[in-house]
Amino acid sequence: METDRTTDTPAPLPAGTRLLHIGPHKTGTTAVQGALFAARERLPEYGVEFPAGSRHPMEAVLAACARPAMMGDTEPTDRHWTRLLERVRTTGGRTSVVSSEFFADAPDDGTVARIVDQLGGDRVHVLVTLRPLVRILPSQWQQYVQNGLRMGYEDWLEHMLRKPPHDRPTPSFWQRHRHDRLIERWARATGPRRTTVVVVDDRDRGGLLRAFEALLGLPGNLLRPVPDTANRSLTLAETEMLRNLNVEFRGNGLPGELYSRLVRNGAVPHMKNACGSAAGDVKIPTPGWAVEAAAAIGAAAAERIAAAGVRVIGDPGLLSAAPAQPEHVPSEPRIAPEVAARALYGALAAAASARPAHGPARSVHQTPSGELVRVLGHRCLKRLRRR
Repeated sequence: METDRTTDTPAPLPAGTRLLHIGPHKTGTTAVQGALFAARERLPEYGVEFPAGSRHPMEAVLAACARPAMMGDTEPTDRHWTRLLERVRTTGGRTSVVSSEFFADAPDDGTVARIVDQLGGDRVHVLVTLRPLVRILPSQWQQYVQNGLRMGYEDWLEHMLRKPPHDRPTPSFWQRHRHDRLIERWARATGPRRTTVVVVDDRDRGGLLRAFEALLGLPGNLLRPVPDTANRSLTLAETEMLRNLNVEFRGNGLPGELYSRLVRNGAVPHMKNACGSAAGDVKIPTPGWAVEAAAAIGAAAAERIAAAGVRVIGDPGLLSAAPAQPEHVPSEPRIAPEVAARALYGALAAAASARPAHGPARSVHQTPSGELVRVLGHRCLKRLRRR
């Protein structure tokens, strides 16, 4: 196996390569996408293109993987994927990079082979970024909660780690995070020599972007982190507040598009942007039995990845890391009143953001709070009557 350590600089990929970063989720994908998008106007100076029209071409990739939209969102269509393919083709003989963690959701070998073929066949080089599974577990659970999951963390861990076939209630988890099988699936389409794995070391915050610069032949520090508070993980209290809201929301049969607009794209991002993590916030703790199980799965995955013959940048031993967990976690985590107020205001702002039927459009900040409440109540009642 060809192995590079993070202290070494990997050789740049051949000019004209189409670098396909497939994630998976919670491995630094948002940071990579933000940095590439911010530098997109300078990349051509070095023979590199970022062909996506946005930071993350999620709709296009969901369509390519035949994956449905998240609850309440507009369904992706083949047009989204076709448009991205056209943008990639316009890069001609230059190197291009496409990044989306949703490529990891490709359901089978046939889908993977089709995606690789459509993006350029032999020109495609797949890049997989990995973090220890024990760090991914709480981060992925709270993300599922942001998308409507109602199950508590320990119950979810029981289903993922102890209850075969481990595909309820989130079948996408092991499709993404059985990392050895993910890599083998994509390496069958590109070959091991055109598959690279970067093991992310959380102690080296700039290491992942430096690896991308080296592979793309970019000068150091061209790719810089883009502050993105909207992508921070929720605290334990914030996640529990949202999970309980999901129970009420789904239990009362409210429509998914209402959840998408008011909660996922209203309350949650407003809460994240307005309230950064504080020193006293409690992170989501993983019980010891789950830490041990995740470490064992990570160790087995590292062995299979080594046997796959792909290039590995970084230390595969990190995949079985088991970080220390907090000794004491409050039995009833409490959310700060400011955080709850910001979340509620975000929902109200989202409800009021549509253009009124009569009169000029107004921003949320120009709308009195009483009117925001009336608008939200009216719209909820209207949707309930329709149902």
